[in-house]
Amino acid sequence: MTKLKIGIIGISEGNGHPYSWSAIFNGYDEKYMKECSFPVIPEYLSKEEFPQNFLTNLGTVTHVWTQDNAKSKHIAAASKIMNVVNEPNDMIGSVDAVLLARDDAENHIKLAMPFIKAGVPIYIDKPLALTVEEAQLMLFSQIYENQIFTCSSLRYAQELILSDIEKENIGNIVYVEGSIVKKWETYGIHILEPIIAQLPKRGKLLSVIPVKHEGIQIVIIKWENCLANLKVTGLIPSTLSISFFGEKGNIVKRFTDSFSSFKASLKHFVDVVHTRKSVISKEEILEIVEIIEKGKC
Repeated sequence: MTKLKIGIIGISEGNGHPYSWSAIFNGYDEKYMKECSFPVIPEYLSKEEFPQNFLTNLGTVTHVWTQDNAKSKHIAAASKIMNVVNEPNDMIGSVDAVLLARDDAENHIKLAMPFIKAGVPIYIDKPLALTVEEAQLMLFSQIYENQIFTCSSLRYAQELILSDIEKENIGNIVYVEGSIVKKWETYGIHILEPIIAQLPKRGKLLSVIPVKHEGIQIVIIKWENCLANLKVTGLIPSTLSISFFGEKGNIVKRFTDSFSSFKASLKHFVDVVHTRKSVISKEEILEIVEIIEKGKC
């Protein structure tokens, strides 16, 4: 596969993806990366062997834009990006693909549309949109099928995926619980998407019922063949976990490895750029956005 030239767009509050995603392709400068405001990033990067554990053979992040030029320059220094552009659209014609590494979904359509219309493949960070209407507008504006890649990286977190033996031990899944910190709109998808990805027989979505009290939000989701109870705890610490309850037993899966999940999702994006084939259907993406929209309080 031809090595891709990739542009990256950031940054949103509390989201350090422009640092980490770029570093997964480019490697990083230890001094500048330690200065970033997300100490967990240099911590997990330092545990990985470069270049063998990185994606340097698949692509290079060559351009960066954020709404703050000083921040753009720091990301470039930390993640070894050669070009800082004044406007995101300045990347068009110079890159093969774009990472929209912001999780403020209300701004996705404005930032993504120029690239979509130009036919540039784009990875849009989770969630794609906060309304089905905006998600449909982007998806149906694609120049070709699977031009847009979008997901929570936790879809690919191996520690959250049920093994064949575990599936056999718990039997047919009828109920799922998930827990995560922060906000439903930005973080709820991290527990929602790994669940949906592992419930192909869940059936039709029947209802989404949100309840919120003093920063804690619970969203109850009912499909034809399964029920889910997802909890977002706001500022209260909570282990990111998913509990699967089957007809024969149950199992708890806990998230532990940010680097590997980011790396896996970025590799899937590169594969989609080259093949134009994705394992995530448009219908599944829209179902996830519909649940996010209906789950808002």
